[in-house]
Amino acid sequence: MTEPESGGASGSDGTARETTSGDVPRRSDRSVWNWLLLLPIVIPLITPLFNRDHPRLGGIPMFYWLQIAFIILGVGGTTIVYQVGKRRKG
Repeated sequence: MTEPESGGASGSDGTARETTSGDVPRRSDRSVWNWLLLLPIVIPLITPLFNRDHPRLGGIPMFYWLQIAFIILGVGGTTIVYQVGKRRKG
């Protein structure tokens, strides 16, 4: 079996083929919806949002119940992005 020529790429069957800029497929994972995944990362980093004791929810300080809300935000955002991406693929 011969080695592919330099400057070319090897195909799945081992044969050499030339690569051009037209051969590169567009990435299918680029979507505006992916930006939604940043919310559960960025919002908990804004500490003035939850750096206080009141209001209490069922006697639980705001810091603790807001952490649970951040988890729900993360799960919800991830679910939305997954469902939208699943619909686009097939």
